[in-house]
Amino acid sequence: QVSELVQFLLVKDQKKMPIKRTEMLKNVIHSTAAYSEIVNRAGRTLQEVFGLQLVEIDTKRHTYILINNLPRAEGQYLCRDKEKEKMGLLLVILSFIFMKGNSVKDSALWEFLNLLRVYPGKQHRVFGDVRKLVTDEFARQKYLEITPIPLTDPTEFKYQWGPRAEKETSRKDVLKFVAKVR
Repeated sequence: QVSELVQFLLVKDQKKMPIKRTEMLKNVIHSTAAYSEIVNRAGRTLQEVFGLQLVEIDTKRHTYILINNLPRAEGQYLCRDKEKEKMGLLLVILSFIFMKGNSVKDSALWEFLNLLRVYPGKQHRVFGDVRKLVTDEFARQKYLEITPIPLTDPTEFKYQWGPRAEKETSRKDVLKFVAKVR
């Protein structure tokens, strides 16, 4: 079951989707009694064989992500080759959020992206539907946390770093990225 769980976690991680305890129980482990031991052993295997760390990002919902623990070469951030463009946009967004005090309104984010000629309402040749990429994909992957601002009509949202961004990168790395781009 340990090797099955390792395979399951690796497949789930391909899409950068958080992995829930319920999914592991339903699809692989099938027993709450053995859960902790199997997850711990799978975590050790992932660390030793793949250099990945299994990290719980939500203790109430028991949600996990895999994080690359291997040392990064200079200039490598968050990304796999196919996703470099998207991750570049994500790093720009994360740096903007960081430099604006760790939280920005959606209107400020879209204004900023407009300055970069990335428009939420138009198809982008590299990113596709930018609004969907930011509000669905980056949020679902837990890179961004998007929360409604109370008492706003129409509802406004604030954007902050999500738990995956907090675990996979640092503010220092993001600032280095910004310095290189400038």
